[in-house]
Amino acid sequence: MPIVFVTTIDPVGGGWVESLSRPGTNATGFAAYEFSMSSKRLELLREIAPDIKRVAVIRDPSVPAGSGGLAAIQTAAPSLGVELTPVSVRDAGEIERAITAFARGSNGGLIVVGPTSSVERYRDLIIALAARHRLPATYPGGRFYVTGGGLMSYGPDPIDQYRRAAGYVDRILKGEKPADLPVQQPTKYELVINLKTAKALGIDVPPSLLARADEVIE
Repeated sequence: MPIVFVTTIDPVGGGWVESLSRPGTNATGFAAYEFSMSSKRLELLREIAPDIKRVAVIRDPSVPAGSGGLAAIQTAAPSLGVELTPVSVRDAGEIERAITAFARGSNGGLIVVGPTSSVERYRDLIIALAARHRLPATYPGGRFYVTGGGLMSYGPDPIDQYRRAAGYVDRILKGEKPADLPVQQPTKYELVINLKTAKALGIDVPPSLLARADEVIE
């Protein structure tokens, strides 16, 4: 049975395909992220809050660091003068303790990598903790993080992947094999900013950043 997947974190590591260019199985589709793009979130966080020197990276421990984008953020951190603190998302208590402890220091911010089921499960808690401790934070793609009170999100448009998946379904129904259709990376990225949250944090969003945003929530 042919399978077309969407928003899959690591198709190769998860065993769905043999390689991105030549799946070699009955499955193909669309990867959730180009993980090298994760460093862009750190750049955006420094742009919206230039005083940040310490960043806690909220991640799912079941996803390898290289597959979840942590490695790309770690590579970019030294050049931006940022010290990273990885925080694993296992349960609500651990998240609250880790973020509360991190917030005792100064000049801190958060990056949430994902989305995975674990990150999604505690999305509202993470947003609430960021607000409580006045931590500027950036979240994965998907405006619902920002409409829920998050400061900023940057990442692939998930709806776009479903639209593109329909094209693969059509090609397979016309006779092409999933094994011959390469797994595709995201092509459409979105930046969403919540000005109400920025005001609550005492952040004046740079006009240049607002001009680049795909959506500004007021």
